[in-house]
Amino acid sequence: MTSEQRYWFDLTGYLHIPKALSAAELTAAQEAAQRYIDTPEHELPAGFGVDDKRYLHGFAFDKALERLAFHPSIWSIIKEFTNNRPRLISGTLQANLPGVANEALHLHCAREDYGYESSRVETHDGKLFCDNFAVFPYLDDVFPGDGGLLALVGSHKAQFQRPPEMYNHGDMNVDEVPPGIANITPKAGDMVIITESLTHAALAWKPTDRMRRILVLRYHLQTQGGAGGIPPEVIERLSPETVELISAARPMERKNIVNQESVELSE
Repeated sequence: MTSEQRYWFDLTGYLHIPKALSAAELTAAQEAAQRYIDTPEHELPAGFGVDDKRYLHGFAFDKALERLAFHPSIWSIIKEFTNNRPRLISGTLQANLPGVANEALHLHCAREDYGYESSRVETHDGKLFCDNFAVFPYLDDVFPGDGGLLALVGSHKAQFQRPPEMYNHGDMNVDEVPPGIANITPKAGDMVIITESLTHAALAWKPTDRMRRILVLRYHLQTQGGAGGIPPEVIERLSPETVELISAARPMERKNIVNQESVELSE
């Protein structure tokens, strides 16, 4: 993680990494995601399914998507944030399809939804610590005016609760982005990382001729997260390295994967 990345994430609560994926990686991920989307639900492998715009366990549908959980552009960041104790909790493929009605997502964050102790961002020995964060690999371009991800910049450092009446009571079905809120518009192949302490939302997807496909990879500490979030039949599809990444572990246990600067899936 570079000093510039640390500063920006500490300041804003998010990090936008342009051109994280190579052209080949992007094409493979796009094709894999589209295969999931195009497969009738009754023909999907065991453990997979569709919940509105969420394609469950999408990261496990194809190796091109599974590899993104360890992508070189984010792996060192994941290790730093978790003090070398990472756990992937879930990985959902999310798709806003053209012509399909959708609603904006309300402003929210982990601290508001689950309590102030549910997400932390701190600094120790010149490094960042963040025990609850999400990584979004983008598979399609998003342009200003399209809709998509919103972030209340710097809100991860707020010492007071957001008054409920602020920002239209959190309802982001609005014509213009309110002051202080950034509409993050990545391009295909970019990655965005946010702390779940950051108040965020999403505008409704507006284009009628373009889709927005993203993978939502959620990471915690290896000591956090319950069991059973990823069903056994999905785990069976994963490479050993990914099985280790999704597994819980004791506080002082060191996973083999964190000893690697880059992780290659063995099968």
